[in-house]
Amino acid sequence: MRNLSVKATLLGLLVLSLTAPLHRACAQSTGALTLSVDAAASRNPISPDIYGIASYGLDATFAQEIQVANIRWGGDGTSRYNWEVDSSNSGYDWYFMGGSGAATAPTPGASPDLMVNTYKPAHANALITIPILPYVNKSYAWSCSFPVSVYGDQTSTNPYVFPIVNGVTETCGNSIATVATNGSTQLLDHDILANHISNTTALQQGWVQHLVSTFGTAAGGGVKYYQLDNEPLGWSNTHRDVQPNTATYATIVQLGQAYAAAVKQEDGSALILGPSDFTLGGWVGTASQQGGLWAGQYYLQQMAAYDQTNHLRLLDYFDEHYYFDTSTPAAQLASTRTLWDPTYNGGTWVEQYDFNGPMQLIPRFKNWINTYYPGTKLSLSEYSIDSGQKSIVDAIAEMDVLGIFGREQLDFANMWSPPAPTDPIAYAFRMFRNYDGNGHQFGDTSISAVSSDQGSLSLYAAQRTSDNAVTILAINKTTAPITSAIAIANFSLPPTAQVYVYSAANITSIVQSANATISAGTLSYTFPSYSAVMFVVQVGAAAITTAIAAPPTGVTATAGNGQVTLSWTVSTGATSYDVYEGTSAGGESKTPVRSGISGTTTAITGLTNGTGYFFTVASVDAGGTSAPSSEASASPVAPSSGSSHGGGSLSGNTLLALLLLAVLRFFDPRFSLRKPVTRGRLPL
Repeated sequence: MRNLSVKATLLGLLVLSLTAPLHRACAQSTGALTLSVDAAASRNPISPDIYGIASYGLDATFAQEIQVANIRWGGDGTSRYNWEVDSSNSGYDWYFMGGSGAATAPTPGASPDLMVNTYKPAHANALITIPILPYVNKSYAWSCSFPVSVYGDQTSTNPYVFPIVNGVTETCGNSIATVATNGSTQLLDHDILANHISNTTALQQGWVQHLVSTFGTAAGGGVKYYQLDNEPLGWSNTHRDVQPNTATYATIVQLGQAYAAAVKQEDGSALILGPSDFTLGGWVGTASQQGGLWAGQYYLQQMAAYDQTNHLRLLDYFDEHYYFDTSTPAAQLASTRTLWDPTYNGGTWVEQYDFNGPMQLIPRFKNWINTYYPGTKLSLSEYSIDSGQKSIVDAIAEMDVLGIFGREQLDFANMWSPPAPTDPIAYAFRMFRNYDGNGHQFGDTSISAVSSDQGSLSLYAAQRTSDNAVTILAINKTTAPITSAIAIANFSLPPTAQVYVYSAANITSIVQSANATISAGTLSYTFPSYSAVMFVVQVGAAAITTAIAAPPTGVTATAGNGQVTLSWTVSTGATSYDVYEGTSAGGESKTPVRSGISGTTTAITGLTNGTGYFFTVASVDAGGTSAPSSEASASPVAPSSGSSHGGGSLSGNTLLALLLLAVLRFFDPRFSLRKPVTRGRLPL
């Protein structure tokens, strides 16, 4: 019997070794809280696709009520989904159970087809996971990879389902033997093809053909998004029966390119997300196998290289997964700052040993994109800040996340674990998508909203295109009421603002309160503890004064292989930039070849080496599009031999992380560093 006090001591020492040097820098105001909103500053479009929720168990009526932006067919259980038999294998999440137990052969692709049809009334875009793992499930009949009759006693067995194989009722194990062999309790599947078939691009092309024939192309209203599997660096954990060894990122890239090309061949308008890897370790990988780069950087670099060689963009969204710290209410509310705050260290091992400072997840990932594959959008297709407590803190933490997603210009997001319509987190989505029960939403153009203490009271604001109203959301993340005034600039103010409150006083409703008075350009209010307050300021269409930003300056063009990289200086007030291209001086196209660029650099790919190209760049803001910049030109050239690139190298972090994982698995072989899993059913 293992000594529990030894376990506690070992874990305590490991946690201390990982976290002792950390400093959680918190930007706290030293004086009174100041709040301000400026309708003419920091104007950026908010992508509606940040309001997505995974489909499993998502109430269809609630989805329609909030007009859920996207729904996802994804998760561990989809990595081995075989559309021809409409079933998968759950892997380590649930005893390596394969099949669906259907009495008769199911209709091919029936389950994801049902998902798409179920959420059509909500006008939700579908995200479908395409398996790129080398094996997929063979049959709809129940099966398992580690039957006790073949592999012997195991530490845990499925208490509910007992497949009948060759007339024998089998008990299905978890792959961890009760007695070690050659020093290991981990069993290996010695007959993979008993329950699986080899995955091929032809098999997945057949599925995309089916989806296109059933729903139309992405451009025609069919399935819009495809995801390249799920958390591939974790295959050797979740799918250890068919992938016992950790896949290198070179292999993950190679598989991703092959299957993405297959999808694009069947539907050229489809949008591809990848690598969709797990929190922390999945972003980093093993730098020594990735040219000194983190896994995400390497993935972008290699996808860009494919584009340069083949003149085809396979990757449309750089996509990862993120699970927040929900260990305590305070940690849960503070952890939202890891998405953006340059002064906040969340205490993770990647911040200590790899990033050498605060996570700043969204700006960091955008920097990776701008460096290695400009023009790629950014996605978090699986995230969760849900503690499972169904508390007011869950709701306001999710509201904080959605506010940050909009302000920081994330392009796509999908929340794991759909809430019941009466759960507090459901009201987080209602606050943004239907705060008054009449379909009115938070604005779709983010504007400047500043709090001097974002850790205590978060502030977000946006203008709504449909009626020009300005919506202001204040989130009190403390256990005490906060009284403060919001200074509002650059639009004509009415005497009052509508007020909608969600608080611990009533977690089953967003309550419309008495209008708040606006006087001398300020709105004073007492924000209840643990609350979210939405102000709706109705303004006229001509009330907001905006000037068109000046054209960008300092435009340069740098030649590459089949591409030209453009850079320019920031234009004050610009929310994005458009690029125009031509093959003669002054002959740039009237329509942009690339638009909506948020940074100050982009790569124009698919060009012909040796041909001269001419470019101009225009600034875009709420007032419109500026005149074109001065012209820059370059001729793409074939690459010279040799190249160099920088990046981090792993030192003690890998050893510490692996040591922690090894100790935790010693005491509990089912332990995973990635995320909590909902056991008991396949996501089918």
